[in-house]
Amino acid sequence: MAANIRAWSPEDSVAELTDLLHAAYAPLAARGLNLVGLTQTDEMTARRIARGECMVAADSGHIVGTLLFVRRSQDTEWYRRPDVGVVFQLAVHPDYQHQGIGSRLIAAVERRARATGCTELALDTADSASHLIAWYGRHGFRRVGRLQWPGRGHRSVILSKRLAGGRRG
Repeated sequence: MAANIRAWSPEDSVAELTDLLHAAYAPLAARGLNLVGLTQTDEMTARRIARGECMVAADSGHIVGTLLFVRRSQDTEWYRRPDVGVVFQLAVHPDYQHQGIGSRLIAAVERRARATGCTELALDTADSASHLIAWYGRHGFRRVGRLQWPGRGHRSVILSKRLAGGRRG
């Protein structure tokens, strides 16, 4: 199956996206991680979508993957840099994992970030999620810092990737 990577559409279902996040993050909850995507409401999902540019992977009319791109975020010093774009809530439904959808979402957001003038693309994940840190490492991300999100019982690592061909903005 070849999921189509595209921008969020007003016709897309916020509830379906929320359900996807819950399903995709459930294995991390089993590891004891308390992530926002596990419990966020449809209202929170809608607010997050409005915060940036949501991309989805759709297969047969269903959302099977997603991420949120924010051109510049105020969350951390690294994210506030004018050359840094930030990815939040990269998720692929468990039934669709290990099929390249996450890699295709990363490639799509890299193109978008370069087009908006970013020379770096950053994200964060739980410090204890070694499998995710390794996956991002295989996609060219490196550790650049740490952070502690309020209300979370774990620290996160900030990962960033230098984007070839990005315009200084």
